[in-house]
This record gives sequence, structure tokens and C-alpha cells, in this order.
Amino acid sequence: MMAFFQILLSALLLFGCFFILVGALGLVRLSDFFKRLHAPTKASTLGVGCVLVCSVAYHIFLGEDPQPRELLITVFLFITAPISAHMMAKAALSLMMESRPQVPGDDSARKEQLPPPEGCDGD
Repeated sequence: MMAFFQILLSALLLFGCFFILVGALGLVRLSDFFKRLHAPTKASTLGVGCVLVCSVAYHIFLGEDPQPRELLITVFLFITAPISAHMMAKAALSLMMESRPQVPGDDSARKEQLPPPEGCDGD
């Protein structure tokens, strides 16, 4: 029974680390702001949630009380991540991010004669 529980916790930890890695790679590799916003808020939230659940289960397995900081991190993560993603998406929509160049100084933006984003000197 003890080996089964250790294997289960290890699998949950690897599952969480995999989703954290997918979220980080999505943030770096995806092209659009909204795609970049989607990757860390969905994948990384699931990954960090799995790691925290694994940590709480490990402490319960040892016979200790669950650590309050782990439970608070889990609660705050699942409350604040969707709200912050929603607020960033609404701000981007109000700034019309889809009509701006993907990267300031991009050649395709010059060809389309799009204005540079606010605060950018335009090379």
C-alpha cells in the first residue's frame, strides 16, 4: 500500500511538472497575446495545482496536518488566475491588441503600415 501511494504521488508530481513545462513553453513559443495568455493560465494552473495537491497528500501520508500555506496557495491560485486572465484579456480587447503588430518593430507591421504601440519609439 505504501509503495502504491508513493507511485501515485510521483505520478501526480510528474503530471504537474509536465503541465508547468507546457505552460512555460506556450508562453514563450505562441505568437499572439491571447494565445500567450491562454497557455500559462490554463496549463500552469493545472500543473501548480497538481504539485500542491501532491504536497498536501504527502503531508497527510506522513501523518502531519496539511500545511496552511499550501492550502492557501492552492485557494488563491484557483481564485486569482482566472480573474487576472479575464482582466488582462479585457484590457487587451479595449486596447485593440489584435490590430497591433505582434512584436514591436516587426517587418510585417511596417508592410501593413500599422502604428507602433503606445510608448514605443518605432526604432
